[in-house]
Amino acid sequence: MDKAVATLDKGTTSSSWNYCGQRLATGSTDGTLSIFDSPDPSSSSFTCNLKTKVHAGAILKVVWVPPEFGDAVACICSDGSLLLWEEIVEDAQPLQWKLCKSFESTSTQVLDVQFGVSSTSLKLVAAYSDGHVKVYELLDPLILKNWQLQAEFQNAIDSVTMFRKASCISASISWNPQKGENQGSSFVLGFNSDTPQLNSSKVWEFDEAHNRWLPVAELALPEDRSDEVYAVAWALNIGR
Repeated sequence: MDKAVATLDKGTTSSSWNYCGQRLATGSTDGTLSIFDSPDPSSSSFTCNLKTKVHAGAILKVVWVPPEFGDAVACICSDGSLLLWEEIVEDAQPLQWKLCKSFESTSTQVLDVQFGVSSTSLKLVAAYSDGHVKVYELLDPLILKNWQLQAEFQNAIDSVTMFRKASCISASISWNPQKGENQGSSFVLGFNSDTPQLNSSKVWEFDEAHNRWLPVAELALPEDRSDEVYAVAWALNIGR
């Protein structure tokens, strides 16, 4: 018999489990961020321990930061802004959530965001409504508000041509969970846009020697390259 593990508020638009499955973050149409916790690791029930309004508009997506960097979530909001909220302790005060970083853009909207842990730091990959990708790097693993823009490029194999008038409806990013000895950090990205060259899913890998991101694979047949992409994901393991 099916059993409800948590009751979500009406208007919930997005949800995300943390990496151990013991916490659940949700976002709603009124800009409320909710955090559900399980009182016992062996329990399958969750209780809402936090509700805080983080934005005037809707929260479209929530994503947890990898656990080694603390308890924090990124929120994509309806105006295209990207907010990073962190659970902190100040002096003898109880745990509370505070805004630690706002990634703002005046002309484009954030469509998707994912975090990835490289050999040197935490990275944040954000896809924008103009077909651009921005990769940010955390400067200090103990301070989540200090980020540096590492790279910006469009999701195109041809790096010379710039598609300035691209209009993207949605995007999907997936960070590669596996990394071999001779393989750098990588992620796959696809768009749903009016520009065929940007749509197809492409694997981007970081070239340590030249400190840049390179497209190493295009996951589409020649006749399918213009098809819109709605979701991408890596398998946890190859084969059985």
